[in-house]
Amino acid sequence: MATGNDITIRTASIEDLSAVIGMLTNDPLGQHREDADSGLNSAYLSAFNAIDVDPNNQLLVATSGTQVVGVLQLTFIPNLTYTGGLRAQIEGVRVHESVRGQGVGKLIVAHAIEQARGRNCVMVQLTTDKRRPDALAFYESSGFAPSHEGMKLLL
Repeated sequence: MATGNDITIRTASIEDLSAVIGMLTNDPLGQHREDADSGLNSAYLSAFNAIDVDPNNQLLVATSGTQVVGVLQLTFIPNLTYTGGLRAQIEGVRVHESVRGQGVGKLIVAHAIEQARGRNCVMVQLTTDKRRPDALAFYESSGFAPSHEGMKLLL
């Protein structure tokens, strides 16, 4: 657990899931792909449980007091490249609209990077949607470089 400026970063619990889903759905892109109406549906619960028991996954939340104000998923991926180096993947970064611009994103991403260093990862990688220029600028200010062109195939 990391703390800073009254923000605590910790592993998410099932009690945090409603707040996390709320942040995912309160997003211009998430509004079209998430299910805000059903609350904690079985798909969200199954995904949370799978992440929670997998030693190569962490769902991290940033809290201010009892309020969840940020979230990201950190996944550790074994690879043959980089001489068998472990890499970390950051996904699903969201900061509650009430605290955006106050450093919560920087804290939770920095915490994830430290977790990756602690696991001796050779790199931390992430993708960001091209329709999010503010996110791209944020990640670049956090030390990430746009070194690859990412591609996705939705199934």
